[in-house]
Amino acid sequence: MALGRGLGDILSEVEEAYEKDLSDIDSFELEAQGAHVEELPVADISPNPFQPRKHFDEAALGELSASIKAHGLLQPIVVIPKGDGYLLVAGERRLRAHKLAKLDTIKAIVADVEIDDIRMRELALIENIQRENLNAIELAHSYAELIEVHKITHDELSSVVHKSRSQITNTIRLLTLSPYAQKQVEKGRISQGHAKVLVGLDHARQKIIIDSIIGQKLSVRDAEKMVKNHKESSSVSEKNNSTENILEKYHEEISHLLPFKHKIKAKSVEISFTDEKDIKNFLRLLKKV
Repeated sequence: MALGRGLGDILSEVEEAYEKDLSDIDSFELEAQGAHVEELPVADISPNPFQPRKHFDEAALGELSASIKAHGLLQPIVVIPKGDGYLLVAGERRLRAHKLAKLDTIKAIVADVEIDDIRMRELALIENIQRENLNAIELAHSYAELIEVHKITHDELSSVVHKSRSQITNTIRLLTLSPYAQKQVEKGRISQGHAKVLVGLDHARQKIIIDSIIGQKLSVRDAEKMVKNHKESSSVSEKNNSTENILEKYHEEISHLLPFKHKIKAKSVEISFTDEKDIKNFLRLLKKV
Protein backbone atom coordinates (compact mmCIF):
# COMPACT_ATOMS: atom_id res chain seq x y z
CA MET A 1 0.00 0.00 0.00
CA ALA A 2 1.97 3.02 -1.24
CA LEU A 3 1.26 6.29 -3.01
CA GLY A 4 2.35 6.82 -6.60
CA ARG A 5 6.09 7.54 -6.53
CA GLY A 6 5.81 11.00 -8.10
CA LEU A 7 3.14 12.33 -5.78
CA GLY A 8 4.74 10.71 -2.76
CA ASP A 9 8.06 12.40 -3.52
CA ILE A 10 6.36 15.77 -4.00
CA LEU A 11 4.53 15.52 -0.69
CA SER A 12 7.76 14.53 1.04
CA GLU A 13 9.41 17.69 -0.31
CA VAL A 14 6.49 19.79 0.89
CA GLU A 15 6.48 18.18 4.35
CA GLU A 16 10.22 18.79 4.66
CA ALA A 17 9.66 22.47 3.87
CA TYR A 18 6.88 22.71 6.47
CA GLU A 19 9.02 21.08 9.15
CA LYS A 20 11.83 23.55 8.45
CA ASP A 21 9.27 26.37 8.60
CA LEU A 22 10.20 27.57 5.12
CA SER A 23 7.64 29.64 3.28
CA ASP A 24 9.60 29.68 0.00
CA ILE A 25 8.70 26.25 -1.36
CA ASP A 26 10.11 27.36 -4.76
CA SER A 27 13.61 26.75 -3.44
CA PHE A 28 12.96 23.01 -3.38
CA GLU A 29 13.49 20.97 -6.49
CA LEU A 30 9.82 20.35 -7.17
CA GLU A 31 10.33 20.72 -10.91
CA ALA A 32 12.39 17.55 -10.89
CA GLN A 33 9.40 15.77 -9.35
CA GLY A 34 6.99 17.07 -12.00
CA ALA A 35 5.55 19.95 -9.96
CA HIS A 36 5.63 23.74 -9.79
CA VAL A 37 4.31 26.56 -7.61
CA GLU A 38 1.57 28.73 -9.06
CA GLU A 39 -1.03 31.28 -7.94
CA LEU A 40 -4.38 29.69 -8.86
CA PRO A 41 -7.96 31.00 -8.91
CA VAL A 42 -9.76 29.67 -5.83
CA ALA A 43 -12.85 29.07 -7.96
CA ASP A 44 -10.92 26.60 -10.16
CA ILE A 45 -10.08 24.25 -7.27
CA SER A 46 -12.44 21.43 -6.32
CA PRO A 47 -12.21 19.87 -2.82
CA ASN A 48 -11.11 16.28 -2.44
CA PRO A 49 -14.36 14.21 -2.51
CA PHE A 50 -12.71 11.64 -0.24
CA GLN A 51 -11.86 14.13 2.52
CA PRO A 52 -12.49 12.22 5.77
CA ARG A 53 -12.59 15.36 7.87
CA LYS A 54 -16.22 16.42 8.26
CA HIS A 55 -15.99 18.91 11.13
CA PHE A 56 -13.97 22.13 11.00
CA ASP A 57 -13.67 24.43 14.01
CA GLU A 58 -15.32 27.63 12.83
CA ALA A 59 -13.44 29.82 15.31
CA ALA A 60 -10.06 28.33 14.35
CA LEU A 61 -10.94 28.65 10.67
CA GLY A 62 -11.81 32.31 11.22
CA GLU A 63 -8.45 32.91 12.92
CA LEU A 64 -6.60 31.20 10.07
CA SER A 65 -8.55 33.26 7.53
CA ALA A 66 -7.65 36.52 9.30
CA SER A 67 -3.98 35.48 9.51
CA ILE A 68 -3.83 34.65 5.80
CA LYS A 69 -5.51 37.93 4.92
CA ALA A 70 -3.00 39.87 7.03
CA HIS A 71 0.23 37.95 6.39
CA GLY A 72 -0.38 35.82 3.33
CA LEU A 73 -0.31 32.02 2.96
CA LEU A 74 2.88 30.51 4.36
CA GLN A 75 2.21 26.92 3.31
CA PRO A 76 0.87 26.39 -0.23
CA ILE A 77 -1.84 23.85 -0.84
CA VAL A 78 -1.19 20.86 -3.13
CA VAL A 79 -3.37 20.20 -6.18
CA ILE A 80 -3.38 18.07 -9.32
CA PRO A 81 -4.85 19.04 -12.71
CA LYS A 82 -8.40 17.73 -13.15
CA GLY A 83 -10.51 18.50 -16.20
CA ASP A 84 -10.61 22.26 -16.74
CA GLY A 85 -9.47 22.99 -13.20
CA TYR A 86 -7.68 21.42 -10.27
CA LEU A 87 -8.42 18.87 -7.56
CA LEU A 88 -7.26 19.54 -4.01
CA VAL A 89 -4.83 16.97 -2.62
CA ALA A 90 -3.69 18.64 0.60
CA GLY A 91 -4.74 21.85 2.37
CA GLU A 92 -8.52 21.75 2.93
CA ARG A 93 -8.43 24.23 5.85
CA ARG A 94 -6.23 26.68 3.94
CA LEU A 95 -8.58 26.58 0.94
CA ARG A 96 -11.63 27.11 3.15
CA ALA A 97 -9.88 29.99 4.92
CA HIS A 98 -9.19 31.67 1.57
CA LYS A 99 -12.85 31.37 0.63
CA LEU A 100 -13.84 32.78 4.02
CA ALA A 101 -11.49 35.73 3.47
CA LYS A 102 -13.00 36.21 -0.01
CA LEU A 103 -9.57 35.96 -1.65
CA ASP A 104 -9.64 35.25 -5.38
CA THR A 105 -6.37 33.32 -5.68
CA ILE A 106 -4.28 30.92 -3.60
CA LYS A 107 -0.67 29.80 -3.75
CA ALA A 108 -0.53 26.14 -4.76
CA ILE A 109 1.91 23.41 -5.66
CA VAL A 110 0.63 21.87 -8.87
CA ALA A 111 1.67 18.21 -9.12
CA ASP A 112 1.50 17.06 -12.71
CA VAL A 113 0.75 13.42 -11.91
CA GLU A 114 -2.16 11.05 -12.45
CA ILE A 115 -3.83 9.50 -9.45
CA ASP A 116 -6.90 7.25 -9.26
CA ASP A 117 -9.80 7.45 -6.82
CA ILE A 118 -8.40 4.76 -4.52
CA ARG A 119 -5.10 6.64 -4.19
CA MET A 120 -6.94 9.92 -3.63
CA ARG A 121 -8.94 8.37 -0.82
CA GLU A 122 -5.81 6.82 0.65
CA LEU A 123 -3.89 10.09 0.44
CA ALA A 124 -6.67 12.10 2.09
CA LEU A 125 -6.94 9.59 4.93
CA ILE A 126 -3.21 9.28 5.57
CA GLU A 127 -2.55 13.01 5.34
CA ASN A 128 -5.22 13.75 7.95
CA ILE A 129 -4.13 10.86 10.20
CA GLN A 130 -0.47 11.87 10.17
CA ARG A 131 -1.25 15.56 10.67
CA GLU A 132 -3.69 14.63 13.48
CA ASN A 133 -6.41 16.81 11.98
CA LEU A 134 -9.24 14.35 12.66
CA ASN A 135 -11.42 13.95 15.71
CA ALA A 136 -11.50 10.46 17.25
CA ILE A 137 -14.61 9.31 15.35
CA GLU A 138 -13.34 10.59 11.99
CA LEU A 139 -10.04 8.86 12.75
CA ALA A 140 -11.84 5.61 13.58
CA HIS A 141 -13.75 5.76 10.28
CA SER A 142 -10.49 6.49 8.45
CA TYR A 143 -8.74 3.49 9.99
CA ALA A 144 -11.73 1.25 9.25
CA GLU A 145 -11.91 2.49 5.65
CA LEU A 146 -8.22 1.90 4.99
CA ILE A 147 -8.53 -1.61 6.42
CA GLU A 148 -11.62 -2.33 4.31
CA VAL A 149 -10.37 -0.82 1.03
CA HIS A 150 -6.92 -2.41 1.18
CA LYS A 151 -7.90 -5.64 2.97
CA ILE A 152 -5.13 -5.25 5.53
CA THR A 153 -4.80 -6.10 9.22
CA HIS A 154 -4.45 -3.72 12.15
CA ASP A 155 -0.75 -4.60 12.32
CA GLU A 156 -0.25 -3.79 8.64
CA LEU A 157 -2.08 -0.48 9.00
CA SER A 158 0.11 0.31 11.99
CA SER A 159 3.22 0.27 9.79
CA VAL A 160 1.51 2.48 7.17
CA VAL A 161 0.28 5.28 9.45
CA HIS A 162 3.01 4.90 12.10
CA LYS A 163 0.59 4.38 14.97
CA SER A 164 0.60 1.47 17.41
CA ARG A 165 -1.68 -1.49 16.74
CA SER A 166 -3.37 -1.03 20.12
CA GLN A 167 -4.08 2.65 19.36
CA ILE A 168 -5.68 1.66 16.05
CA THR A 169 -7.75 -1.12 17.63
CA ASN A 170 -8.94 1.03 20.54
CA THR A 171 -9.86 3.88 18.19
CA ILE A 172 -11.88 1.63 15.88
CA ARG A 173 -13.79 0.32 18.92
CA LEU A 174 -15.28 3.79 19.30
CA LEU A 175 -17.46 3.00 16.26
CA THR A 176 -19.41 0.59 18.51
CA LEU A 177 -20.62 3.54 20.60
CA SER A 178 -24.16 4.84 20.23
CA PRO A 179 -24.83 7.54 17.58
CA TYR A 180 -25.41 9.99 20.44
CA ALA A 181 -22.03 9.20 21.99
CA GLN A 182 -20.22 9.47 18.66
CA LYS A 183 -21.84 12.84 17.98
CA GLN A 184 -20.61 14.23 21.32
CA VAL A 185 -17.06 13.15 20.46
CA GLU A 186 -17.32 14.79 17.03
CA LYS A 187 -18.54 18.02 18.62
CA GLY A 188 -15.68 17.94 21.10
CA ARG A 189 -18.04 17.83 24.07
CA ILE A 190 -16.35 14.69 25.42
CA SER A 191 -12.80 13.52 24.80
CA GLN A 192 -11.56 10.29 23.29
CA GLY A 193 -10.53 9.29 26.82
CA HIS A 194 -14.12 9.74 28.00
CA ALA A 195 -15.46 7.84 25.01
CA LYS A 196 -13.08 4.93 25.53
CA VAL A 197 -14.50 4.11 28.99
CA LEU A 198 -18.05 4.02 27.57
CA VAL A 199 -17.37 1.14 25.17
CA GLY A 200 -19.41 -1.91 26.17
CA LEU A 201 -22.18 -0.03 27.97
CA ASP A 202 -25.74 -0.06 26.64
CA HIS A 203 -26.90 3.06 24.78
CA ALA A 204 -29.13 4.31 27.59
CA ARG A 205 -26.35 4.11 30.16
CA GLN A 206 -23.92 5.80 27.75
CA LYS A 207 -26.26 8.79 27.47
CA ILE A 208 -26.67 9.09 31.24
CA ILE A 209 -22.91 9.10 31.79
CA ILE A 210 -22.21 11.43 28.85
CA ASP A 211 -24.77 13.95 30.09
CA SER A 212 -23.14 13.78 33.53
CA ILE A 213 -19.67 14.30 32.01
CA ILE A 214 -20.85 17.37 30.09
CA GLY A 215 -23.09 18.81 32.80
CA GLN A 216 -20.67 18.29 35.68
CA LYS A 217 -17.47 18.73 33.63
CA LEU A 218 -16.19 15.36 34.81
CA SER A 219 -12.62 14.25 34.18
CA VAL A 220 -11.83 10.92 32.50
CA ARG A 221 -10.99 9.50 35.94
CA ASP A 222 -14.40 10.62 37.26
CA ALA A 223 -16.08 9.00 34.25
CA GLU A 224 -14.17 5.77 34.90
CA LYS A 225 -15.49 5.75 38.47
CA MET A 226 -19.06 6.26 37.23
CA VAL A 227 -18.73 3.37 34.79
CA LYS A 228 -17.18 1.16 37.48
CA ASN A 229 -20.03 1.96 39.89
CA HIS A 230 -22.57 1.20 37.16
CA LYS A 231 -20.99 -2.16 36.42
CA GLU A 232 -20.88 -3.07 40.11
CA SER A 233 -24.53 -2.06 40.62
CA SER A 234 -25.50 -4.05 37.52
CA SER A 235 -23.64 -7.06 38.88
CA VAL A 236 -25.51 -6.80 42.22
CA SER A 237 -28.79 -6.45 40.35
CA GLU A 238 -28.08 -9.56 38.30
CA LYS A 239 -27.15 -11.42 41.47
CA ASN A 240 -30.42 -10.36 43.08
CA ASN A 241 -32.32 -11.50 40.02
CA SER A 242 -30.55 -14.83 40.18
CA THR A 243 -31.95 -15.38 43.69
CA GLU A 244 -35.52 -14.63 42.68
CA ASN A 245 -37.90 -17.18 44.21
CA ILE A 246 -39.25 -18.85 41.07
CA LEU A 247 -40.77 -21.75 43.08
CA GLU A 248 -42.82 -19.63 45.43
CA LYS A 249 -46.09 -19.92 43.50
CA TYR A 250 -45.66 -23.72 43.27
CA HIS A 251 -45.08 -24.13 47.00
CA GLU A 252 -48.49 -25.63 47.82
CA GLU A 253 -48.54 -27.96 44.80
CA ILE A 254 -45.04 -29.30 45.50
CA SER A 255 -45.84 -29.87 49.17
CA HIS A 256 -48.96 -31.82 48.19
CA LEU A 257 -47.11 -34.06 45.70
CA LEU A 258 -44.06 -34.86 47.83
CA PRO A 259 -44.82 -37.34 50.66
CA PHE A 260 -41.34 -36.75 52.11
CA LYS A 261 -39.76 -34.28 54.40
CA HIS A 262 -38.61 -31.44 52.17
CA LYS A 263 -37.56 -27.80 52.07
CA ILE A 264 -38.56 -25.53 49.18
CA LYS A 265 -35.90 -22.92 48.32
CA ALA A 266 -35.83 -20.13 45.72
CA LYS A 267 -34.80 -22.35 42.82
CA SER A 268 -34.53 -25.84 44.28
CA VAL A 269 -36.24 -28.40 46.46
CA GLU A 270 -34.26 -30.18 49.15
CA ILE A 271 -35.66 -33.65 50.05
CA SER A 272 -34.70 -35.55 53.21
CA PHE A 273 -35.07 -39.34 53.52
CA THR A 274 -35.52 -41.04 56.91
CA ASP A 275 -34.78 -44.57 55.70
CA GLU A 276 -34.31 -46.81 52.65
CA LYS A 277 -38.06 -47.17 52.32
CA ASP A 278 -38.35 -43.46 51.61
CA ILE A 279 -35.74 -43.76 48.89
CA LYS A 280 -37.58 -46.62 47.20
CA ASN A 281 -40.86 -44.73 47.38
CA PHE A 282 -39.13 -41.69 45.84
CA LEU A 283 -37.72 -43.75 42.99
CA ARG A 284 -41.11 -45.33 42.41
CA LEU A 285 -42.60 -41.86 42.24
CA LEU A 286 -40.05 -40.75 39.63
CA LYS A 287 -40.85 -43.75 37.44
CA LYS A 288 -44.47 -42.68 37.28
CA VAL A 289 -43.51 -39.29 35.88
